[in-house]
Order: sequence, then structure tokens, then C-alpha cells
Amino acid sequence: MSIQNTDEATEPYPSPTRKWRALLVIAVAELLAMSLWFSATASAPELAAAWNLTSSETAWLTIAVQLGFVVGALLSAVLTLPDIVQSRYLIAGSAMVGALTTAIIAGFVTTPIPAIALRFLTGVALAGVYPPGMKLMSGWFRTNRGFAIGVLVGALTVGSALPHLLRAVGGVGQPRVVLYGSAGLAVLGGLSVLAVENGPYQSPTAPFDPNAVRRILEDRPTLLANGGYFGHMWELYAVWTWIPTYLLVSFTTTGTTVPSELTSILAFCTIAIGGAGAMVAGLLADRLGRTTVTSASMVVSGIACVSAGVVFGSSLLVMVPFLLVWGFAIVADSAQFSTCVTELAEPSYVGTALTLQTSIGFLLTTVSIQSIPVVADSVGWQWAFAPLAIGPAVGTWAMLRLRGLPAARKLADGNR
Repeated sequence: MSIQNTDEATEPYPSPTRKWRALLVIAVAELLAMSLWFSATASAPELAAAWNLTSSETAWLTIAVQLGFVVGALLSAVLTLPDIVQSRYLIAGSAMVGALTTAIIAGFVTTPIPAIALRFLTGVALAGVYPPGMKLMSGWFRTNRGFAIGVLVGALTVGSALPHLLRAVGGVGQPRVVLYGSAGLAVLGGLSVLAVENGPYQSPTAPFDPNAVRRILEDRPTLLANGGYFGHMWELYAVWTWIPTYLLVSFTTTGTTVPSELTSILAFCTIAIGGAGAMVAGLLADRLGRTTVTSASMVVSGIACVSAGVVFGSSLLVMVPFLLVWGFAIVADSAQFSTCVTELAEPSYVGTALTLQTSIGFLLTTVSIQSIPVVADSVGWQWAFAPLAIGPAVGTWAMLRLRGLPAARKLADGNR
């Protein structure tokens, strides 16, 4: 027998005011908490200089977060934590832990090894922020769910970009400004999410079920939706991690002198515009179909991976529009893969299914992030992103296969 959640809203349909208030608060909370993700990455130039890091070692400031997220998400999935702990408490507690580890780096760490270890723990904590946030949001929306989760992922995207903005407005040469700033924002995010109760479409708290993961992995429609997500993730974080370096080398090649602040602003804009992409894609996916929108988005971003070599060394008049289009498309599809899982997976274990999806996806990012400097050493930064196009190609194939299955009728009220 399911254990009923006493905090669950009782009315069958949420009032518009409560529904949109929940959307706003959850999105803001996730935006603030996810500023932890790239807090060290944005400060990488200063940290690399202070600790004499190679480009490969610098990458570990991001890879450690990815690996920590994978470990935390897998543990959460196996233990079905997102379905046995109320989402708002899990998100709040996790945000506080992530803020603490980041503040420790800022205040006490002076060498790379402890910093990488703490970044790993930050990733573990963020596994309790991102997937539970999607579950909490889906509990408030049955119709327009693609848009709602699109807003959430858009907020996550802007939050991930915030450290670059912090660096641009006062953190150049001051990594503590970025790290402490991100930690403070995460604390605010963790506190604010406590104001959100469970929505009327939230699945009741489920008992621990060791077979839940096996059932999720054996469900073909969910597996194909995950395949689309994995292809998308192969590209996403590698681009987000290395776009500042790509820009710096591109400008240097042409002899253009660009301030560090401008490079950080361009990196922020490239990532942050994905927030708009996620929201627009959510609106379109609810009406045109999830497989249609995700496939179109991956085609555009896959072409951009190769086109980055063509525009390399171009002026700002060419580079800026290219970056904005790529940044818009590269994350536009992200929310829809997760929305597919909320519509296809076993209702009582949606949180576990989302956590499993994200854990494997982020595991892939550790490979693609680390591969970019290797490719750059071989062919130069001009073509370093080209191999990432494999991900969108595989992801598009998976979503088109999903489109042909009868289960796809569950997506977006029949809009495949």
C-alpha cells in the first residue's frame, strides 16, 4: 500500500494563481542553486594560474562535479530517494550542502586536490537539486507540462551561466567573489523552495522498491527517450565548459585584443540564452510534439558543432550571432526529454526515472568534456567541437524511433 503524502494538495485541479506561483518559485530556487555548477569553471583562469594547472587538470574542476552528480544520482535512483523524500526538503538540504562545499573552497583551499574533492561533493549535492525539481514541477502541471519543465530547465541554464556573469562584473582576478557569490545564491535558492508545497498531480510517496530501476531500464519507450537525452548531453556540457577557451583562442588567432570580461560575458550569453530556448521549445513541444521539437533542435545544434570550425577566427559581428543561435538550440530540447519520462515512466517512480536518466547522461559528459582538449591538441581548437555532432545525430535517431511507437501517444496529449 502506498504511503500517502500528508502535504499533498487535495484539490483535483490547481488554481491558476497557485500553479503559476509554484512555477515561479521553483524556477527561481533552481536558478539560484544551480549557480554552484560552474562556480569553479568560471574562475578557472585564476585558479589554473594560482595552482599551475594544465588544460586537462583544469577540466577536472568541471568533470569532478559531473562525476559527483552521477554518483549522487545513481545512489538516489537505487535508493529511490526522490520518491520517498519530499522534493522540497531534498532540494533545500542538497542546496545547502553544495553551498557549504563551495564556500570551503573559497575560504580554505589553496591546492587542486582538495578543490577537486569538494567539487565532487558539490556534484553529489546537486543530484538532489535538479531531478527532484523536475518532479516537483510536474506535480503542478498536467497540461502545459512541457512548457513548465522548459521554464525549469531554462532557469537551470541561466543559473549555470551566473558564475560567468559574476566573474564579468567583479570576479576577474578574484575567484573568491565568484565562489562565495555562487554559494550565497544557492543558500537563497534552498530556502525559497521550502515555500512550495506538492501539487495535486504529484505521485504519492512510494515505498522503497529495489526492482524499480530494472523496470525503468526495460521499458522501451522510456529507453528511447533516454537515448535522445544521452545524445543531447554528449554535446551540451562539453560546449558549455570549453566555449570560453574556444573564444579566447579564436580571438588570439586573429590578433584581436578582447578583455577577459568580454569573454566571460560572451560565455554567459551563450549559456544563458538557452533559457529562452528551453521555454520556447516547451511551448512548441506541447503543441507540435516532443519528438518533432527535440529532433529539430538537435539537428541545429549538431550542425553548429561542425560550423564552429567555419566561424573560428571570425569577427564579433559573425561570432556573436552564431553563439546565440547555438546556445539557443543546444539546450532547447533538454526539458522535453525529461518531460517525456514523466509521461512514459511508471507514475509512482517518476522521480527515480528522472534521476536515473540524468545520472547516465552526466556520466557521458565526463567523457566528452575530457575529450575536447585531446581533440584540440590533435587538430586545433578550430575543429575541437566537431566530434560532438555524433551526439545529436544519435539522439535524433532515438527520438524518431520513439515517434513510431504506440506509447508515443502518451506524449503531450497525443502530440508526438
